[in-house]
Amino acid sequence: MSRRIYVHELEQDSRRRAREARLAAAGADKADQANDSNKQHPPDELMEIIDQAKAAIGKLWETALVPFHAAVSKPAQKAYLGTFLFATTSLFLLGLSTIAYALFYFNYVPQVSVERTIHLQFGEGHPHGVATLDSSLTSLQAYDVYLFLHLPRTPNNQVAGNFMLDLSLLSPARAPSTTEKLLPESTLKQRLAHSRRSAILTYASPIIDTASTLTGLPWYVLGWKTESEVVEVSMFEGVGFPKGWTNVPQEVKLVVEADEKMQFYEVGVRIFAKFGGLRWIMYHHRILSYVVFTSMFWSSSMISALLAWLVLSAYLTSDSTAMKKEETTSLKIKTEQSESEKYEPSLLEGLSDTSRTFPAIGRHVALRFNGRDEDAGRGFDEGVKKEDEVIQSTGLQPLTPEADDEDEEIETSGFRDSGIGTSLDESQRARVQRRKKGSLLGGPPENQ
Repeated sequence: MSRRIYVHELEQDSRRRAREARLAAAGADKADQANDSNKQHPPDELMEIIDQAKAAIGKLWETALVPFHAAVSKPAQKAYLGTFLFATTSLFLLGLSTIAYALFYFNYVPQVSVERTIHLQFGEGHPHGVATLDSSLTSLQAYDVYLFLHLPRTPNNQVAGNFMLDLSLLSPARAPSTTEKLLPESTLKQRLAHSRRSAILTYASPIIDTASTLTGLPWYVLGWKTESEVVEVSMFEGVGFPKGWTNVPQEVKLVVEADEKMQFYEVGVRIFAKFGGLRWIMYHHRILSYVVFTSMFWSSSMISALLAWLVLSAYLTSDSTAMKKEETTSLKIKTEQSESEKYEPSLLEGLSDTSRTFPAIGRHVALRFNGRDEDAGRGFDEGVKKEDEVIQSTGLQPLTPEADDEDEEIETSGFRDSGIGTSLDESQRARVQRRKKGSLLGGPPENQ
């Protein structure tokens, strides 16, 4: 007996331990599931923190992209395009202004100095020569004219003493007439200016001449010095010429008048321009003149371009506005025409007045045809009811023209009812006849 009790207690103890083990295993499984769920589904606070972080990052990203969006927006693109066009136009007009100022400078400011060599001719009469000036001089400009003579110190030149220089400025040759064709060309040229001046070699006594020759003997031997002298004589001071190409000299003629036969190394003429006023400023202050005049040319060209752009923009805008108005007007006209055509009663003459339903094949939905009188049926029925009430209460029949009795029959021209599944009873036919006649008590008008 005691043994059975002991065995029973052992069994109960083992069952209790097994139950505790199962409970512990179940608790462990629940804990593992809870941990897994926590891992898979974070707590709400963590999710809120993550959402806030995402929102903050999004705001920072949007804030960082604000300058980029502003830089690539349509107003910014228009500003870029306008700036590019303005800069390109400005540079192009600046180049044109520079070219214009250069052309103006070279046309307005003449050459500062002109030098020509005169080749003397010896033979009968005094030595003489001619030099061509071409278009080196300009009108309305003062000039100083000098002659330079490179003379050797020969006995003849020293004995000649004073000699005369005759200088003439000649105009272009005019077109000869019939009687002047046989004359020499020199006679067809007009003398614009004439001057006579004297010249002489520098005097040196025999002792001074011998002493200078001895001191300069090494230079004479080496060829670095010659026994010659350059005489420069001023022939004109501030000579000017009236406006016109025929008044500007193109040739210089020189005649050397001396009692002795003279020798010359070289003879030439130098002409110097005496600037004044604007020409003096443009020549002596070139950078300042370039800045001022180029700015003036550039400003005027920019203003002209701006006015042209405004006029062109206004013209194009007016054209586009007129086109839009025409399109809007035409669209309204088309809409009104379509609406008038849509609700034109004459277009509905060939249609049936009766609504009907056509059967379909298989399980398709039956086709429904709405007659012309379906929309106006309600108002028509109300008018008919009112008319019936008046007839019942007064016992009077509505007055209608007798001629209309001929039109009581239903028109059969045009579209006809197919008759499939439809019929007109006498009451409906009477209503149609009443609608055709028209009611005097406010019924709907007859459809055409």
